[in-house]
Parts: sequence; structure tokens; C-alpha cells
Amino acid sequence: MKPREIAALLRMEVLLDLRQKHAWGGMLLYVVSAVYVCFLAVKGGLGTATWNALFWIILLFAAFNALARSFQREDTGRQLYLYTLADPRSVVLARTLYNAATMTVLSLLSLLFFALFVGSEAMEQADLPQFLGAVVLGGIGFATVLTLISAIAARAGNGLGLMAILGFPIVLPMLIAVMRASKLALDGVAFSVNGKYFLGLALLDLITVLLAWMLFPYLWRD
Repeated sequence: MKPREIAALLRMEVLLDLRQKHAWGGMLLYVVSAVYVCFLAVKGGLGTATWNALFWIILLFAAFNALARSFQREDTGRQLYLYTLADPRSVVLARTLYNAATMTVLSLLSLLFFALFVGSEAMEQADLPQFLGAVVLGGIGFATVLTLISAIAARAGNGLGLMAILGFPIVLPMLIAVMRASKLALDGVAFSVNGKYFLGLALLDLITVLLAWMLFPYLWRD
């Protein structure tokens, strides 16, 4: 692992996004639109379980929308140029870190919009540190899984369609775990009971990063 190379690649990702401000605008527009549709559909109020489920469904599809472009914005020539400059493990770690930061921000913004539009009654009895921890861990988990899936789909030559086909079955166990953790946090359950789900989420995130670190060089070389 080369920290200076990873830092340079992270800087490149930031500069690319600054040049393509419409990408962040599109992500936020998607989240606000989805939340507003939920608001129109459920004006009568929601139970805690339904509120929690709707939030994670919106965030899951926002993650697919945001991270599908991870390995799609470079053409073959630019990929070959990057291949000559950087170690493939540095590339995938930099993109995973950048996507994790992106999803952390997007997750918190989604929660803010969701609470403003749909209502925050479900959070009144919640253990907020636990719930926010579940939101952040879930966003990072989506980022780690979908970054790897995006790399596989891009190298297969059918990025968006293949990413949707491969991504949902793989991200489903993480989605179930994070929904359970956040629901218990909304119910105010103690961390001593809920901690096993947080540990499971952290392990899933770590395993996915390790898989990306081991497998990406073979994808990159192909």
C-alpha cells in the first residue's frame, strides 16, 4: 500500500467531481425527489418500522445511482494511462475511500431531508448515536460493496445493467443487517443488545475492502 499514491488519487477524484458538479446535483435531486414522493404518499404518518424501511430503500437506490459511475467515467485510453501510473490496489482503495466519504455525506443528507419531509416522530424514542452510527456504517457498507461491483461490471463491458444484476443480491445481507440495527436503535434498545449487528456491519465492510484489495489487480490487468 502506498499512502502518497492513494492521497494523490483521492485528490484526483475530488478534482474530477469539482469539474462535474452536475453529478452531486443529480444525486441530491434523486434523494429529494424520492423523499418528496414518499411524503405525498404517506401524509397520514408512518410507523417506526415502515419509516425505517422507506429510508433504507431510498438510500439503497441513491447509492446505486451515485456509485454506478465509479469506474464508468474513464474510457479505455484513460484507464490504460492510469494503469501505467498507479498501482491497482492504490486505485481501488482510493476510490473505495472516496465513495465511502461520498456515501457518508449522502446518507446524512438523505436522513435530514427524510426527517424534514416525512417527519421525525419515529426518532423521538431513538438512541440517536446508535441510529446515526447505523446510518454511517450502512452508507460506508453500500460504498464498499458497490465500488467492487462497479469495477467488475465496468471490466465486463456492461456497466449499469450488470451492476444492478450483481449488486442487489450481494448488498441484500448488508441491507437486512443495517435495517435491523437501525430499527433497534429507533426503539431505544441498548447497545449491549444491538452491538452484534454493528459488529457484523463493520466486519462486512472490512471483508469487502479486503476482497477488493485482493481481486482488483486481476480485474485491472485483464
